[in-house]
Amino acid sequence: MSTWTLKSIPPHDWFLCLDIDQYFDHEHDPEKFFEEGFTRPIPLEDRDILVTSFFNGDSENPEFHFESPEPLSKEEIDQANKSLARILGTNIDLRPFYDQAADDPVLGSLITEYYGFKRMARANLFEDTINRIVQMRLSHKPTAKKMVYNVRKNYGSLINAGGENIPAWPRPHQLIKATPMGIRQLDPGPTKRKGEFIIGFAEDLLSGEQDLHHLETCPPDEFYDTISNVRGVGPTSAQQLMLFRERPDAVFPSNKKKGKEKGHRRWIILNYGGDPDNTSEEEFQEMIKNWKGYEATGLEFLFIDWVMREKEKKQKD
Repeated sequence: MSTWTLKSIPPHDWFLCLDIDQYFDHEHDPEKFFEEGFTRPIPLEDRDILVTSFFNGDSENPEFHFESPEPLSKEEIDQANKSLARILGTNIDLRPFYDQAADDPVLGSLITEYYGFKRMARANLFEDTINRIVQMRLSHKPTAKKMVYNVRKNYGSLINAGGENIPAWPRPHQLIKATPMGIRQLDPGPTKRKGEFIIGFAEDLLSGEQDLHHLETCPPDEFYDTISNVRGVGPTSAQQLMLFRERPDAVFPSNKKKGKEKGHRRWIILNYGGDPDNTSEEEFQEMIKNWKGYEATGLEFLFIDWVMREKEKKQKD
């Protein structure tokens, strides 16, 4: 067994993430995380391991404690930390954002209410992209999550933990062994077309047509243009995937269809009381001027607020 810790840049209150179902996978029950921790597969260079994370609950001195049932070398722990930092957002420094957006008419109150909130992601952009492609346009999220789980179970490595096999996320070289029809026949399984898309993205990465490190680190406008052209992604998913990188910045290009603004840009304008279909680029940039350099962060604060308001509505109903 191996144990280690990782500090996060404050402020960081990971417990706020437990209300956001989209951050977690089919096998996760956030209500149990306080006692049992958050367990998920973590990719190393040559294998996958299980890691359980525990948060110390101190938003001003945030620290995560990790446990793995396997003995790990220092080099392997360093490899694991790269994925864990991306998943948990420990390297993201939001202190300048708090100062910059303090007087924003929309975000000002949200950064107080959700103080210490940071987005969660998956271990790498490949996992995020598979997850996004499989789940898009599916309104019943438990079924969508089960579909992603079945892709993992059938094409990823299985990690034994206490007599139970936990499926890791498939790597590109594992996923190209799949067929679209084989993916479709999972129970439940994504559509044949979605199978084509995720296999195609794996093939692009292995051929060098796409570079994962470049996608993770390039400027947001370049990321948006590149990932939008991946089959099965498109403008809305490109904006969503941009939020999960270890960068707080993003772009929200106009995406009008038949005169109607679509995607995140529409949602942002509505939050600021504007008319999405008749807002100029200059007006939009004025709305989000306090977000500059932290556009991805700002949108995630709007997102957590929407999640919490929707949960309050359900409780009242």
